[in-house]
Amino acid sequence: MRQTLAGIVSRYWWVIALRGAVAILFGVLAFAWPGVTLQALVLLFGAYAVVDGVAAVMVGIKDYGERERWWATLLGGLVSLAAGIVTFMMPGLTALTLLTLIAIWAVMRGVFEIVAAIRLRKEIEGEWLMALAGALSIAFGLYMFAFPGAGAVAVVWWIGAYAVAIGLMLVVLGFRARGLAHRVA
Repeated sequence: MRQTLAGIVSRYWWVIALRGAVAILFGVLAFAWPGVTLQALVLLFGAYAVVDGVAAVMVGIKDYGERERWWATLLGGLVSLAAGIVTFMMPGLTALTLLTLIAIWAVMRGVFEIVAAIRLRKEIEGEWLMALAGALSIAFGLYMFAFPGAGAVAVVWWIGAYAVAIGLMLVVLGFRARGLAHRVA
């Protein structure tokens, strides 16, 4: 039996909230250690991207056949997972290469989040949070492309602020999706 997107989102609200909580934790760690070396930044980003990617891939696979655009969630998760794996496989990346990798990841993730928000606009309230998160991801990625020479500490602060903002939006969206379960039933 095919489920509605709203039903699937409400059932997996905790995955959205967990992704947000991990993003907030990542952001707080970035703020707590502003003098972090490039190697530590690589590991923090890689861990975040892998956890985010695995969560999204799980939802995408689970949604196969359940909804029409399950592939968008799966593809977004694969992009995040690939970014994390590449980060761990090449820990000696230069700052410029890492910034480019993060920028590409943020822009692609933002596009997929906006696509998902547009798809959810008739299903749930608060889809604008996902669209806003997507727009913030794109803006962050474009900023990283425009100013690649920024210092490592400044980059850590920008990444921390981005992760906390995205995380807060995802946590709120997750709990709103949890409330959707009662309306879907």
